[in-house]
Amino acid sequence: MALSSDYEFPELSQIEGVPSPSLVIFPEKIRANIKLMIKIAAGPERLRPHVKTHKMAEVVALQQEQGVRKFKCATLAEMRMLLTCRANDILLAMQPVGPITESLVQLSKEYPDTRFSTLVDNSETLKTIETLCDQSGANLGIYLDINCGMNRTGIVPGEASKKLYQRIHQSKSVILGGLHVYDGHIRDSNIGDRAEHCRCDWGAVDAFIDSLEESAFPIPNIIAGGSPTFPVHARREGVDLSPGTTLLWDFGYGDAFPDLPFQHAAFLLTRVLSKPSENLVCLDIGHKSVAAEMPHPRVRLLGLEDAAFVSQSEEHLVIETDKAAILSVGDVIYGIPRHICPTVALHNKVVVATEGKSNIYWEVVARDRILD
Repeated sequence: MALSSDYEFPELSQIEGVPSPSLVIFPEKIRANIKLMIKIAAGPERLRPHVKTHKMAEVVALQQEQGVRKFKCATLAEMRMLLTCRANDILLAMQPVGPITESLVQLSKEYPDTRFSTLVDNSETLKTIETLCDQSGANLGIYLDINCGMNRTGIVPGEASKKLYQRIHQSKSVILGGLHVYDGHIRDSNIGDRAEHCRCDWGAVDAFIDSLEESAFPIPNIIAGGSPTFPVHARREGVDLSPGTTLLWDFGYGDAFPDLPFQHAAFLLTRVLSKPSENLVCLDIGHKSVAAEMPHPRVRLLGLEDAAFVSQSEEHLVIETDKAAILSVGDVIYGIPRHICPTVALHNKVVVATEGKSNIYWEVVARDRILD
């Protein structure tokens, strides 16, 4: 039985063999999102998309088909996935600590034709990287990570950050990459308010850039923002842009940022598992298949948007709905995750919906953490 919904899925005409719960990916919708990203950026050369949302080599390839050449990642697994895609410019946008630092330097040594870079916000990390690069002869780019108000990582613009930038510039062991400025705290729903918030927080960055230029320090590159501020920084000259969620999209961002008309390209397929009592329906979509860090509804059930979420556990989701009577055990229901990034990481493979087929799978290869 099909519930009434604004979404249709002609690409998934054969669903009997698709197990549930499954994450279903629509490549044509991803292609459309990439085209929109390029349009907003005014060219693929300004894009450095984050791969943490999708973690799939096939999605990287879809971007490369449209001219995207630079990428951003958060883990070594994501970096190694990009290397299998022959990406030639990779930024590890997590300041490396512990054994990850040595692995990163070793990778940059093993792949001399690939441009590797990472972030630092303190002199101790920089010294560790310099020592490892000296020992191995590796060439690693370093971006100074700027804290522009998020207060998660980075160094506040000022004299201390200028001295650290000078150290990177003068280092004979690493290559100066430029500045990395992530403003994930800016989430104003109204685009005008978001642009003003972004402008205010960027003021300290502008002053810092002026100070560097007055001291004749080069700024090879500036990487700015994430998905919410993507259209704002796109108006700014001389910066690379790093959206990520825009590739798959979710209803959390879709509701919060109506000015960003990206398509939902990832849906959860779930089935009715049980009808324990009147108006109660149990679906097979628990914490292990949809990100659980967000409040309910963690998934927008198509055709059941008004359902009340009663409880969720590892494998089950119980909802209350006056449509329970028209549902049968085994019925398929589709849903849009509130937060797609951690939802993808819960699935080792995704179903690819294309040309009416549902027997094609892509591996979420970069969901691994510890690698051999």
